[in-house]
Amino acid sequence: MSSCCSPDGSCHSGSATTRITTDATTTVYTVTGMTCGHCEAAVTKAVSGVDGVLSVEVDVKTGRVTVVAKDDPDDALIARAVDDAGYALSGRAA
Repeated sequence: MSSCCSPDGSCHSGSATTRITTDATTTVYTVTGMTCGHCEAAVTKAVSGVDGVLSVEVDVKTGRVTVVAKDDPDDALIARAVDDAGYALSGRAA
């Protein structure tokens, strides 16, 4: 099954094209203890489960976790999810 939506946020249904707009907040966190693909998957899964989180991108090399959420994410909930996955959230990245 393929999506009708393109990466630029436009949606094609038949001959009409509709621009999809969403209000979202992007927050970057620093997480320590990640070293491999398994770490990336574990943190992605844990943080994705936090209410309001729309997407998660983990960069193991830099230790950065980018979270896109409906509203400003609750840092305590994100920290708890990261901790439950076995890693430590150092805080928001500068």
